[in-house]
Amino acid sequence: MKIGYVNIRVADFERALEFYQKTLEMPLKFADRDFGYASFLAGPINLGVAKDDDASRVGGHTGIGFVVDDLDERYAELAARGVRFTMKPEKQPWGGYMSLFADPDGNIFYLDQVHDEE
Repeated sequence: MKIGYVNIRVADFERALEFYQKTLEMPLKFADRDFGYASFLAGPINLGVAKDDDASRVGGHTGIGFVVDDLDERYAELAARGVRFTMKPEKQPWGGYMSLFADPDGNIFYLDQVHDEE
């Protein structure tokens, strides 16, 4: 078994499509507006965006991490596009370098710069 996709819940499907496709520049695999579901290519797994009419299930920390080669560069690009960061890039006590950002529905993600162990 392997993980093929993860889903996040959003309140505003069209706004989510715009954010993930245009702001984060994630390639859209497919979108079904009637069903309120879209899938984005996100490396070896897909990121699903699912409309949810129950506001209590939308937003919060997802536990999902996006990995980039240069965190400072990507942070600056996304901040310039209006992405809301809840934590600026910081060196972590465990050795990592990361920040946190939120989508328009308040779903929070990691943005990590990960280096292979030598």
